[in-house]
Amino acid sequence: MDPFLLIERDGPVVIARFNRPAERNAISEVEHSEAIVDFCRQMARDTSVRAIVLTGEGKAFCAGGNVKNMADRAGMFSGSPYEIRNSYRTSVQMIGPALLELEVPIIAAINGAAIGLGLDISCMCDIRLMADTAVVAESYVKLGIIPGGGGGWLLPRLIGPQRANIMTLTGDAIDAKTALEYGLVAEVLPADKLMDRAVELATKIAANPGHSTRMAKRLMREGADMKLATLLEMAAGYQALAHYSEDHHEAIAAFLGKRAPEYKDK
Repeated sequence: MDPFLLIERDGPVVIARFNRPAERNAISEVEHSEAIVDFCRQMARDTSVRAIVLTGEGKAFCAGGNVKNMADRAGMFSGSPYEIRNSYRTSVQMIGPALLELEVPIIAAINGAAIGLGLDISCMCDIRLMADTAVVAESYVKLGIIPGGGGGWLLPRLIGPQRANIMTLTGDAIDAKTALEYGLVAEVLPADKLMDRAVELATKIAANPGHSTRMAKRLMREGADMKLATLLEMAAGYQALAHYSEDHHEAIAAFLGKRAPEYKDK
């Protein structure tokens, strides 16, 4: 069977695509979650990767859980309540921590429907771009369930509790214009320009030293739940590390020499 994630690379930029277009890239097997977690582990180890674009093959970004499997009580939806609870904890609930802990900047290119867990995964990314033809929905309640993959924590932090309540409690989809108005996405693009813009932005990020963008991402992630004094202590430690990196010295030399830097991820 084809891999759940298609991976391609152009220098320091990696593009990862959900690869079940016939199923609208639904995540319905434990192996699908494991593929995402394993991908994050590989990206964390490879310090030459400086930016990632995450998108979907076909017409959808990710349709969340497989509703047919839910109806059939198959896969991760099979067994007793205890077994289903454990299935969530050891599969889809592993995705959020893996993506959030990954220090490489991630751009979600929402090419089509991002529904339920699909929306939650996009919210785990650092920047969201959206095709003008796409829709997103926190639609769990329409299936009589609740946000099980982290949306209950993520969405209110991104768009505020009022709008998160509207999306979560109605389960209604919103279009790209509304997602932009809510601040859920950074930009809306014509569908045929989405990946060009995502790669362009990833390339701009990747033009900077990987250690500085990784630590800057971590600083912002942790800072969301920190007091300023604690954040400043963390920033001081990170800054000391950065000042001793070879890429920092190369950046300074290139700036003063009025030339393009050549970073070595050291």
